Amino acid sequence: MTNKPQSLRPFRFGIQASKADSRKQWIDLAKTTEDNGFSSLTMPDHFTDQLAPVPALMTAADATTKLRIGALVWDNDYKHPVVLAKELATMDLLSDGRLEIGIGAGWMISDYEQAGMVYDRPGVRIDRFVEGLSIIRSAMTGEKFSFSGTHYKVTDYISAPLPVQRPCPPILIGGGGKRFLTLAAKLADIVGINPSLKDGVVNAETITHMTAEAVSEKIDIVRNAAGSRMSEVELNIRTFLVNIRDSADEAINGTASMFKVEPSMIANSPFALMGPPAKIAEDLLERRERWGLSYIIVGGEDVNSFAPVIKILSGK
Repeated sequence: MTNKPQSLRPFRFGIQASKADSRKQWIDLAKTTEDNGFSSLTMPDHFTDQLAPVPALMTAADATTKLRIGALVWDNDYKHPVVLAKELATMDLLSDGRLEIGIGAGWMISDYEQAGMVYDRPGVRIDRFVEGLSIIRSAMTGEKFSFSGTHYKVTDYISAPLPVQRPCPPILIGGGGKRFLTLAAKLADIVGINPSLKDGVVNAETITHMTAEAVSEKIDIVRNAAGSRMSEVELNIRTFLVNIRDSADEAINGTASMFKVEPSMIANSPFALMGPPAKIAEDLLERRERWGLSYIIVGGEDVNSFAPVIKILSGK
């Protein structure tokens, strides 16, 4: 049984979006996101049909005044950490300190295959990620540093510019397996609770990692690994299954039928938000009480339909 969090963080909400047909459409989305009370706009980092996250996120920041920006998440393998660190620091500077650094070890095998990149086994990718994150943190200090690891070597490097958020913008690390969740608990400011994607694709096994029981196990791993620093950690979840409508039963049963699982699994999964806004608000309060999940990200398509939920939970 997962221990209840000692103190409850206030809710904050984000959307995850990936593309737009025009500059105006993207800017309108960013403005609507901010106006509807969301804290952040995040983007995936893939080679699929999506906008490139760095310029798109900066455009979103330029169109708003308070909206935080970040990737969910940047793949450490796609850019050398020195390059990524410079881009991240620049984004934080030019957004007046509104960046969140979501970063991971990479998982989507199709990206690697299409780009001709070697898709190393998970342990190697995670080892490389740990080295990359260390380099990014050192680069954010603006002080000369060197690094010599298995995967990277940096010599007498001074990174510029410096980020506005010192010593480093908040680090978000999401994980679904024990090793990565343990690393997130020890290294991240924000820990994302994810399904396991060890196979490099979203498949039938993915849904088994989205049950309430699976989430309890994942959060137990985080709490045990974080120890005394758990009070400093914000717990995040990207809710992939959102269906806001008057009938919760219709939403739950329809989604359960689609994924060929029991309705109770969908009803109880923290990855699912089903029914009218008042019920969803109640579910989120219960899940925060049980698991400590306070930073909730929904899809860009939910930017308007989810707004009433934010209004209900504003200030809670």
